[in-house]
Amino acid sequence: MAKSKTAQVGPPINVLVIDDDPAHAETIADSLTSQGYACTIATTGQEGAELMERRSFEIVVTDLKMPKVGGLEILAKAKDDLPDAEVIMVTGHGTVESAVEAMREGASHFLLKPLDLGQLRSVVDNAARAQHLRRANAELNRRLDEKFGFEGLIGNSPPMQDLIERLRRIAPTDATVLIEGETGTGKELVAQAIHQNSPRKNRHFVGLNCAALSEHILEGELFGSVPGAFTDARDRKGKFEYADGGTLFLDEVGDMPVPTQIKLLRVLESREITRVGSNETVKVDVRIISATNRNLEDAVAKGEFREDLYHRLKVISLKLPSLAERTQDIPLLVDHFTKIHAARHGKKIKSMTTAARRRLMAHHWTGNVRQLSNTIDSMVVVDYDEVLDLDDLPPEFSPPESESGGSAADGLHTLVGKPLSEIEGLFIAETLKVTGGNREEAAGMLGIGERTLYRKIKEYDL
Repeated sequence: MAKSKTAQVGPPINVLVIDDDPAHAETIADSLTSQGYACTIATTGQEGAELMERRSFEIVVTDLKMPKVGGLEILAKAKDDLPDAEVIMVTGHGTVESAVEAMREGASHFLLKPLDLGQLRSVVDNAARAQHLRRANAELNRRLDEKFGFEGLIGNSPPMQDLIERLRRIAPTDATVLIEGETGTGKELVAQAIHQNSPRKNRHFVGLNCAALSEHILEGELFGSVPGAFTDARDRKGKFEYADGGTLFLDEVGDMPVPTQIKLLRVLESREITRVGSNETVKVDVRIISATNRNLEDAVAKGEFREDLYHRLKVISLKLPSLAERTQDIPLLVDHFTKIHAARHGKKIKSMTTAARRRLMAHHWTGNVRQLSNTIDSMVVVDYDEVLDLDDLPPEFSPPESESGGSAADGLHTLVGKPLSEIEGLFIAETLKVTGGNREEAAGMLGIGERTLYRKIKEYDL
């Protein structure tokens, strides 16, 4: 007989079979093992309960009537120790009352002896599908946590550590948040991190760029529409309804037209939306996170943004640092983006030269982290020798004066007359800056052992 397709998806599903009839337990386990399940047998309820304390099982197939510890006790134990497990009851003493009680207590299915093995496999396959869905959801959440959790916010600089600490306090609440920062500083990534670490993480995160749409289209996107509301209008939900129970991220909110600002304010106050062209209101439960690269206080002073809406949006305000304010994070970001873009393009990158790192550290990043990411992406694409170097940098990266002809002498001139110990400390500090604090890499660049470097760092109080 062919193996169950359900059982072949991912690692085998772990099944615990509990039956005080050893021969019957073996028959069940053999039938399921032939379908690709990983089965463990317990021949008493007590043994089964002890196994559940020590190991993880995704499906439990248990006899109902057993001495001392019966199936209902096993079901209760599973709900405590293995809350996501599917429990299937098997009994030769089936009554309507016992079946109803088992199902009421959380059993996923109830089978009668003599057991139909085909029916058993079908029931276990259905339970396995539910477990595979849980696995897929857990993996999705793990990836979202990795990408959009606080771990996804790269940086050891004081401004970033302060930001992450503030986010940890903000995320679990339902407060409205306004994120301010230059273009490319990662405002949407921060909004995703807030959502992913909030009680709303299992509901929708919906983003909308307010600067990219005209007034009428923006209102249709936000609130939905009914047929005839405007040209080509159709019956559709807006972002508010779609985000119900979750988070709505309004990017570039400072560019929202004033008439739309008035309607948004009304929604924030009433928690009700009205589709464009309709008179019926719809209740919504949405957390609002907005972002802008404009100075909204200036916009309020100029009459371009409503003051009452501004104060409603900035219950909590976050100011994201520019890359110029967190240059010590550049090496970490470079390594992070190198791994991401190398994997995306299917290329192997072994390292980046010190000269290239210095050039990146010295650059004025007007486009902030997004510009840095795009630069590393470009370097990975054009690289041919698995080492990112100056020749891989985009053409606009001309060397700063400190690296152009004659500047080296100028730089050395500033060191003339200084004690050698001071010069050594200066070079160690600069090397640590280039490596983003990576002492192993810094020691390699300086040509000294790590223990020597540690001693020098302590000696120079670096």
